[in-house]
Amino acid sequence: MAEISRDEVAHLAKLSRLALSEEELAQFAEQIDDIIDNVKAVQKVDVEGVEPMSHPHNIKTTMREDVVEKTLGAEQALDQAPEVQDQRFVVPRILGGEAE
Repeated sequence: MAEISRDEVAHLAKLSRLALSEEELAQFAEQIDDIIDNVKAVQKVDVEGVEPMSHPHNIKTTMREDVVEKTLGAEQALDQAPEVQDQRFVVPRILGGEAE
């Protein structure tokens, strides 16, 4: 038995402002039913005695000391750049048409 009807999918599509064909409405109704069936199958799994976890493997995150180290200054970072302007890298424009 279908869990969700074509009309319910049409209503959801309308609320979402999606224009769906009759074929798409039927297809999505069937796919949603499959998803609901899969969720029901997962809900039937016996989890008695299974400890909740966030990951299936034992993971231990190792942290290092947060130590301030010397970083590159603007001059060092830009010294190998093909083109620099106002202490910034100059790169070709890829959006918005021609460069000004």
